[in-house]
Amino acid sequence: MRIKVCSLTQMEQIQTLDDLGVEFVGFMFYPKSPRFLGNLLSPEEVRKARWKTNKVGIFVNPSYEEVMRAVDAYGLHMVQLHGDETPKFCERISEQLETIKAFRVGPEDNIEWKVRNYSGACDLFLFDTAGIQYGGSGRKFDWALLGEVQLAKPFILSGGIGPEDVENIRGFRSRPSGGNLFAIDVNSKFEVQPGVKNMENLEPFIEAVHKI
Repeated sequence: MRIKVCSLTQMEQIQTLDDLGVEFVGFMFYPKSPRFLGNLLSPEEVRKARWKTNKVGIFVNPSYEEVMRAVDAYGLHMVQLHGDETPKFCERISEQLETIKAFRVGPEDNIEWKVRNYSGACDLFLFDTAGIQYGGSGRKFDWALLGEVQLAKPFILSGGIGPEDVENIRGFRSRPSGGNLFAIDVNSKFEVQPGVKNMENLEPFIEAVHKI
């Protein structure tokens, strides 16, 4: 099973994750997020880094120009759109590079209705837990909701996933609803502070999930 580690701000930690074979690392470009990349990492050092992992830029309701400037400056491989972006906007971005569209899921949400216009507009879906603000909430949604819909796209599972969830992930992937599960996304449950991960907890989790 592939892993995406979100909102990194330290080169040393990214290098460790790359050495561990993590497939995707995320960089937060939403200024209101406590994990905003800001001036913590320079575009040049990220662009020139010799990592095998895919660099994913995370944006919330950006302009097209804002996304493309960051893609060029940081050498991003993928874009994750985590706001209220329209299918047309997602499609425009996906014409340039692989694009993930994130959807915030609440207990009463109809996921099929949420995604119905996006199948041809992006490359991957990501499902996260709905919260008051944009971005992750650090809480899980009911994964069983994904069993109620036929998804035409591979998807990434996000939202409050922590060290104790290895068997939950294994069980989910074995069900019909897990057939299109592309990757697991982790963030706040492995943090010591925003943008800085607890590597002692993260490393064994990565090893275990890669075996699923």
